[in-house]
Amino acid sequence: MKRVDVCQYLERVGIVPVVRAPSPELALRAAEALLAGGVSVLEITMTVPNALAVVELLNQRFGERALVGAGTVLDAAQANACLDAGARFIVSPGLDLATVAAVRARDIAILPGALTPTEVMAAAKAGADMVKIFPCSAAGGPSYLRALRGPLPHVKLLPTGGVSLATAHEYIAAGAVALGVGTELVDIALLSAGRDQELTHRAEQFVAVVRAARDRRTPALRA
Repeated sequence: MKRVDVCQYLERVGIVPVVRAPSPELALRAAEALLAGGVSVLEITMTVPNALAVVELLNQRFGERALVGAGTVLDAAQANACLDAGARFIVSPGLDLATVAAVRARDIAILPGALTPTEVMAAAKAGADMVKIFPCSAAGGPSYLRALRGPLPHVKLLPTGGVSLATAHEYIAAGAVALGVGTELVDIALLSAGRDQELTHRAEQFVAVVRAARDRRTPALRA
């Protein structure tokens, strides 16, 4: 899948779940539960033990049904290791220009983190495919995202940090191209308790909320 196809896939699904788990086993179960709920994008963070092996295994198991990427990538060397393991997109919590350059050199989608307008502009100029606005809720949530969109309508924004079922529609209305969702979706406590089906149900709810929010926004975009 080419970089442009990966970006289109991310936008179409509209949800980038942040899989941050204390063990490879729980990360794999989280992936299975998310897929069962209709979320076919998986961001495996580098804080997961043996994360590279998890990325590789998920690609082997679900590569035809899911887009597997790596998150919490902090430098270029780590990014290259993730790409060697099969990650098809890279997400960072902040903006490291060397990481952006390394990923772009391999023609893979890169989603660096940023918060201020200056950081967002720098990320876009460096070649970011999307800019992860993190931690978005701490900076004002949907209203902050809308404020960024005003002078920067050409930048594709992925709000992350504090996105919930209650606020997801507000972020879409504010102009988010997709949502980065952590513990509000990937609740490791549910998996630890063996309640995988509840995580699947939560995934279904997020899919429905994003679809409904986009449907409501479409007439305004056409006006």
